[in-house]
Amino acid sequence: MSKRNSQAAKTAARERLRAEREREAKRAKAKRQIVVACSIVGVLAIAGGIGYAVVQANKPTHWEAVKDEKVVAPAHTTGTDGTTVVIGKESAKKTLKVYEDPRCPVCAQFEQTVGPTVKKDIDDGKYKMQFIGATFIDDKDNGEGSKNALSALGAALDVSDKAFLDYKAALYSAKWHPEETTDKFKDDSYLIEVANTVPELKNNKKFQDAVEKGTYDAWAMAMSKTFDDNKDGVTGTPGFVMDGKQLTADSQGTPLMTVADFNRVVGEALKK
Repeated sequence: MSKRNSQAAKTAARERLRAEREREAKRAKAKRQIVVACSIVGVLAIAGGIGYAVVQANKPTHWEAVKDEKVVAPAHTTGTDGTTVVIGKESAKKTLKVYEDPRCPVCAQFEQTVGPTVKKDIDDGKYKMQFIGATFIDDKDNGEGSKNALSALGAALDVSDKAFLDYKAALYSAKWHPEETTDKFKDDSYLIEVANTVPELKNNKKFQDAVEKGTYDAWAMAMSKTFDDNKDGVTGTPGFVMDGKQLTADSQGTPLMTVADFNRVVGEALKK
């Protein structure tokens, strides 16, 4: 081989090596760019995920949000946001305030035992009944059933006073009232199932739509605030007030849980 050819071969080899190194450098650079880009996307995704989680954590719940919504008041109500619910004959001179939480087990016991007496007294015109609904049991265990059932009671009240009383009795009945620790009333389907035992509400599409759409959710929250802000000094349920005075079975504040105690204490209040 001539010196010229040998030199040319060496030059060609060096050129091929240089070109290969350039290609390798370009591939390495491209790889680094991809890694950096993926890292940036990952960081952005993490940041976005954290941001979304923070937003969701700070986002008000449905029930907190409806506090600021316009209240749709059921029929047969008066007062601010329709939170005055008075049932009975106009001729009745006095009004018995009844404070109840839909999930309250003691309220259920009262309704099962004394509820029929209250309904008869109202029908007989002995007094009117003013209902004040509470939802503090939900607050205690982060539940929704008291609020959801109160909203459904609003839907029943929109149908009629009688539908309201009958539905309230059904919700508190031994068959349908759940244990305090079981939040069954949060489910619309369960509330509608109970309602189908009430003649005026059975397969009542207007009532069912109101329950499923939450038509009276804001009203339920307004009613709950009425309990929280009450001036009668009632802090638990069931509570009973007439002429601004709490009615209890004894000086220890025992609720009126028997027909005998109820008739005695309310009878005395009616005479004053």
